[in-house]
Amino acid sequence: MSLSRRHILQVTASGALLAGCADGHGPPPETVPATSAHPTDGPPTPAAAAEPTPTPTPKPASTSPPSPPPLPPGLPDQIEHGPRDRPRLALTFHGQGEPALATALLTEVEKAGVHVTVLAVGSWLDEHPKLARRVLDGGHELGNHTMNHGNIGAMDADTARAEIEDCARRLETLTGSRGRWFRPSKARLTTPLVVRLAQQAGYAHLLSYDVDSLDYTDPGADAVRAAVARQAAPGSVVSLHFGHRGTVAALPGILDDLHRRGLRAVTTSELLT
Repeated sequence: MSLSRRHILQVTASGALLAGCADGHGPPPETVPATSAHPTDGPPTPAAAAEPTPTPTPKPASTSPPSPPPLPPGLPDQIEHGPRDRPRLALTFHGQGEPALATALLTEVEKAGVHVTVLAVGSWLDEHPKLARRVLDGGHELGNHTMNHGNIGAMDADTARAEIEDCARRLETLTGSRGRWFRPSKARLTTPLVVRLAQQAGYAHLLSYDVDSLDYTDPGADAVRAAVARQAAPGSVVSLHFGHRGTVAALPGILDDLHRRGLRAVTTSELLT
C-alpha cells in the first residue's frame, strides 16, 4: 500500500522529536491521568486531596536579656566590692562617649574572653540606641547610670527620681529589662535619698566601686594601667569609662596584668554570686 502525503508528513514530524531527545533535552514529561485507569469500573474517583502541611508559627524574638543569677542575701545597699577570697574582679564602664571607642573597648575585652558591666547614661542611649543591644549581645551586663549624668546627690527628690526612671525606661524599651544595677552619677557613694529612689525604681543595690582608674581625666594609657594595677585586688570593682582613647589604649595592658596575677575579670553579677 502506498503511503499518502499526509502519512509522510507525520513520520517526518516524529523523526524531528526523536532528534530533539538526542540533543539531551529529553522528552516532555509524561502526563499522569488524575482519574482511574479503568473507566468502565464506575465513575472516576476524584483524587484524594493532600493534607496541607502545617506552617510553623514563628515565635517572636525575645529582646530581654537572660535573667541573672539571684544575689546572695546580706549585700549592702551600695556595693563597693565583692568577696575578697576568690581570684575575680569586675571591670565596670560608665557608658557614654563616642560609639567607635565603646565598640573598640567591647571588642578588646571580648578578644580576651572577658565580660564586663556597662552602666549606660540614658541620653547616650537616645543618641546611639543600637549600642544597648551591642553590649548585651557581647554577653555583658547593662545597667542604669542616670538619664543625663548630673550630680544626682545634689538634686531634689523629683529631679533625682526622673533621672533614674527616665534611664530605666530607655533600657526597658531597648532591651526588655531595666538592668540589675544602678550607679549614681558624679559620686562614688550617694545619699540615702538616692538609694531609696533607686530601690523604688527596682534597683535593690547600687553599684559603687573600690578602684578608681581616673581614666576620665585622660592621664594617658600608662597612668590608667598603673592606677588599676596598684589598686586592684580580689573582689574589686574597677571604675572605667567609655569615650576615652587612653582607656582603649590601656586595656590590653590591664588585661595582661590581671592575667599574670591570676585575677579573672567577670561581670558584677558573677563576682557576687
